[in-house]
Amino acid sequence: MSRIMIIGCGGVASVVVRKCASRPEVFSHITLASRTASRCQAITEKLPPNSAPVVVEQVDADNVPELVALIQRSKPVLVINVALPYQDLTIMEACLQTGTHYLDTANYEHPDAFGFEYKEQWAYHQRFADAGLMALLGCGFDPGVTNIFCAHAQKELLDTIRTVDIFDCNAGDHHQAFATNFNPEINIREITQPGRYWEKGTWKTIPPLSESKMIDFPGVGERRGYLIYHEEQESLVKNIEGLERIRFWMTFSEAYITHLRVLENVGMTRIDPVMYEGHPVVPLQFLKALLPDPGSLAENYQGKTSIGCHIHGTKDGQAKTVRIFNICDHAECYTEVGAQAVSYTTGVPAMIGADLMVSGLWKKAGVYNVEQFDPTPFMERLNQFGLPWAVEELSNDPF
Repeated sequence: MSRIMIIGCGGVASVVVRKCASRPEVFSHITLASRTASRCQAITEKLPPNSAPVVVEQVDADNVPELVALIQRSKPVLVINVALPYQDLTIMEACLQTGTHYLDTANYEHPDAFGFEYKEQWAYHQRFADAGLMALLGCGFDPGVTNIFCAHAQKELLDTIRTVDIFDCNAGDHHQAFATNFNPEINIREITQPGRYWEKGTWKTIPPLSESKMIDFPGVGERRGYLIYHEEQESLVKNIEGLERIRFWMTFSEAYITHLRVLENVGMTRIDPVMYEGHPVVPLQFLKALLPDPGSLAENYQGKTSIGCHIHGTKDGQAKTVRIFNICDHAECYTEVGAQAVSYTTGVPAMIGADLMVSGLWKKAGVYNVEQFDPTPFMERLNQFGLPWAVEELSNDPF
């Protein structure tokens, strides 16, 4: 049994808390902390009986001394970071100073610049290794489970992997004119940056949302997918030998794209401050305050997500294409944990990664991405804890 700390108070945090607290035989004590303690308290009040004990604390995750003091007081063996990506480095620093393992679901972003990459987190590798500590990066669904699907294909299904197309379809309906399924600021920053994909040894860049195609998503049917950049591409390029191409496709409704274009055109997606009545205001942060809280979407959300990997390579000298995926139902997620499927599909893998770390099944000093570990115990736990997966062998490569 292990003491852990969870930092964050959004929809993903609520799922991680619920899933970890349901397993007191693994997670004996949980500290839940964020800048807004009242939101943490609201999460704990919905926990069912017989959950592991959860203590709420207030902390500024941008403040390393505050984090260090809280970790020293709470004594967790592992910190699960489901706060904002802006805070990855401060939380990693606090873990180093306190001798605590670290896990997150999204890579670092600088608040004043578009774009994201693993470089600054990977730079911590030697310090974590020297301290005998482990940091596990990107342990959500995408990144996270999609990386694990690739590792599983590499271990069990294919001798070589030549191309990977990651697909993420949310075919749900939240009955809002315009809303994002996770933090609006992070979501809009992610999809308004240029698209990127790896092909034949180089990164190719395209204008934001400029390339799309109709894709037959398993369990959902045909939807338009847009080629965007996503962080797991960076680590998979590094960790899959012989990879020739990797792309990432995500669906957006016509209404979503129309709203986004208008907001861009009037400057509401800018991240640089503008002066309004003598005060600096960041337009995107102001827009975030106007949009629905992603957690509030769960109750009336209908439909499914379909997320996975389309992988082409060879087996026994012959060309082979497989598709590995999960289909998740928004309404079923709400019934189980009071969250929508986007939060659920990120929160469950974070719990699984934490389980593998505290149990010692995944144990290596340094900074790593999930595909650098044995995928089998993770794949087994996906089936056990609410994210069952399927594998299909395809006769041709539709991508």
